[in-house]
Amino acid sequence: MKNSTCLSGRVWWAASLAIVLAAAPLWAGDAAKSVAPDGVMCGIDVLVRDGFKPLAGRKVGLITNHTGLNRFGESTLELIHAAPNVDLVALFSPEHGLKGVLDERVADSTDPLTGLKVFSLYGETRKPTAETLKGVDMLVFDIQDIGTRFYTYISTMGMAMEAAAEAGIPFVVLDRPNPITATRVFGPFADVEGKFTAYHDVPLVHGMTIGELAKMFNVERKINADLVVIEMQGYKRSMWYDETLLTWVDPSPNMRSLTQAALYPAIGMIEACNVSVGRGTDTPFERFGAPWIKERPLAARLNSLGLAGVRFLPYRFTPNASKFKNEECGGVQIVLTDRNAFDPSETGLSIVRELHDLFGDAFEVDKVTRLLFNEGIVNQAKSSKGPTTYTKSWQPKLDAFMARRSEFLLYK
Repeated sequence: MKNSTCLSGRVWWAASLAIVLAAAPLWAGDAAKSVAPDGVMCGIDVLVRDGFKPLAGRKVGLITNHTGLNRFGESTLELIHAAPNVDLVALFSPEHGLKGVLDERVADSTDPLTGLKVFSLYGETRKPTAETLKGVDMLVFDIQDIGTRFYTYISTMGMAMEAAAEAGIPFVVLDRPNPITATRVFGPFADVEGKFTAYHDVPLVHGMTIGELAKMFNVERKINADLVVIEMQGYKRSMWYDETLLTWVDPSPNMRSLTQAALYPAIGMIEACNVSVGRGTDTPFERFGAPWIKERPLAARLNSLGLAGVRFLPYRFTPNASKFKNEECGGVQIVLTDRNAFDPSETGLSIVRELHDLFGDAFEVDKVTRLLFNEGIVNQAKSSKGPTTYTKSWQPKLDAFMARRSEFLLYK
C-alpha cells in the first residue's frame, strides 16, 4: 500500500529518521549473537518429530490459521491431515479467518485442501459449540500470539478450552514463542475478566507463551480441561522473534513486523478512540494521527517526556482504509530506538495524556477504556498535570502476578 504525503514531508521525515537511527542501538548485531544455532522447534515441530503420538487414534478438531506452520513453512493443517493414525475431522478459525486476511466478522467456510467445514470462532459464536464438536474427541490449538492482552487469539484459546472441558475431550496446545519476549511484563490490568479483549487477569503485556497461558487459564479460571502442552525445544524466554530463526508470518492483516508487535500494546491502547493507528497505510501501529491533530506540537511534547527507547517524528499521512479513509491526518511516526528499554504501558498512557491535554474534547479519551478496561488509570492520565510514572499505580498487582505466573512457566 502506498502512503500519500507531500514530497517535502517525505524528504524531511527520511532525513529525520536517518538522524534518529544513527543514534539507535544496533539490534541486529545484538540479536545475531543470541540466535538459537539450529533455530527454535515449535510445538508442531516436536509433534512431528515424535510421530504425532499424543494425537494417535484421535478424531481431531484443529483450531488454527495461516500462522500454524512448522519451522520449514509446512502448515500444521496439512501435517495433521496427512499424519498416520490421526483423523482430522473439523477445523476452527479465529479472528481474521483461516487465511488471516479478513478484518471483519468471519463466516463459516470450507477448506479446499481437506474439504472440511471451517467453523468460525469470530462470527455467530466465539466458542466451539456442542454441535460443531460432534465427532471430535480432541481439540488441538496452533496459532501465533503476539504477547498483548487484547490481541484476541488467547481469548479464543481460553474459550475453546472451556468447550473442550464441557465436552470431556482433551485440549492440546502446540506452543509457540512470544514474539516480544517472555520476560518483559508490563501493566496495567483490566478491571473485568471474561471479555474477548480481557479474558483473564493478566497485565497488558503478560510475558508468557500460549502454552503457559493455557496452563494458567486452566487452573486460575477453574476450567479443568484435560490439557496437554507440547513444549518448544531450543527456546529461551529472553528471545525476541528475530532470535528464533523462525520465519515471520503476519499474525493478522495489520501486524506486519516485529517492530509493530512491540509497539502494539502502546498504540493499540488508543485504537478504539477517534484516531487512526495507521490501518490503511504501509506501517500500521508505527504511526497514529487524525485530521484534528497538529503534528509538530504533539511530537515536541512526546519527545520532551524522554520516554525510554522511542522517539516521535511529526508526520502527515492519508489512510486508504479504516478510520479517516482518504482524509489527511496529522500525527507522528514512531521510531523504536531500543526495544529492550521501551515501556509500552508508560508510552501508551503518555500518548493518551498528551492527546487529551493538547486537543481536549477533540480526542475521545474515555474510549481508551474499551480495550484497556481500567477507568481509574485512564482518569489518572486525564487528570495528570505533567509527565508522570504510571507504573506505581499497578506495581503491587504486577508483583502479585509475577508470583502467580511463576507457577506456570515452562522455559528458562
